[in-house]
Amino acid sequence: MNEFDVFYVFRHGDPVLVAVFAILLLMSVATWAIAASKLLTLIGVRRDNRAALAAFDASQTAPAFHDAIHDQRGPLAVIGQEAFAAFDDYRGVRDGSDKAEQRLDDHVVRRIRQAMDRQLLRMQAGNIVFASVGALAPFVGLLGTVWGIHGALIDISQESSVSMDLVAGPLGEALVATAAGLAAAIPAVAFFNIFNRSQRLLHQDFEAFAHDVHALLMHSDLKPGNAREARDRRTDPHALPDDGLHQEG
Repeated sequence: MNEFDVFYVFRHGDPVLVAVFAILLLMSVATWAIAASKLLTLIGVRRDNRAALAAFDASQTAPAFHDAIHDQRGPLAVIGQEAFAAFDDYRGVRDGSDKAEQRLDDHVVRRIRQAMDRQLLRMQAGNIVFASVGALAPFVGLLGTVWGIHGALIDISQESSVSMDLVAGPLGEALVATAAGLAAAIPAVAFFNIFNRSQRLLHQDFEAFAHDVHALLMHSDLKPGNAREARDRRTDPHALPDDGLHQEG
C-alpha cells in the first residue's frame, strides 16, 4: 500500500480495528439521529408552550382556561390539564376552612409536580447517549490506535528493509481511529450541553407556569368535580349538573 487509504482497515484490517471503527460509526450515527429528533421535538414543544401561555393570558377565569387547553398538547398544557384533573379527582371537600384549603393545596401541588417531572423526563430522553458517546468515544478511538500501531510494528519488524511508505501508511491509518473517536465525541458533548441548557430553560418555564396555574385554581371558586362536569357538558350538551354542587346560594 503506497498511499493513505482510510478504508484500508475495513478491507484488510483485523477484527479488532474493524470493530472499533464500526462502533464509532454507530455512535456517530446514533448521536446525530437523536440530536435531529430532539431538535424537532424541542421546536414542537416551544410552539405548543406558546399556545398554552397565550391561552392562559387570554383566560380571565379558571373554567375559561380549562376550556382553552383541554384539547391542547405540549408540556405546559399537560401540566395545566393535570392541575384541573387534581380538582376532579380530589375526594375531600372545599368548604373554605384553612384545613380543607391546605389539603386541597397539597393534593394539587403534588399532582402538578408529578406532571412536571414526567415532562422533564420526556425532554431528557437521549441525554444518556450524548454523555456516553462523549465520554467513551475518545477511548474507543485510542484503543483502535494502540491496537493498529501494535499490529503495524509487528508487520514492520518482519520486513527485511524499512521505508517511509511502509511505516507511514499503517501508522497513519491507526491514528485515524483516534480522530474518528474525537469526531464522534465532540458533537455528542456539544449536543449534550445545548440540549441540557434548553431543558434547564424549559424547567424554569414549567416552574413559572405551574405557579401561575396553581394560583389561578386556588384563588378560584371551583369545587372538586367542577372541571369534570364542564368537560361532560361539552361532550353531552344534555347532561345535567350534579345538584349537590349547585345548591349553594
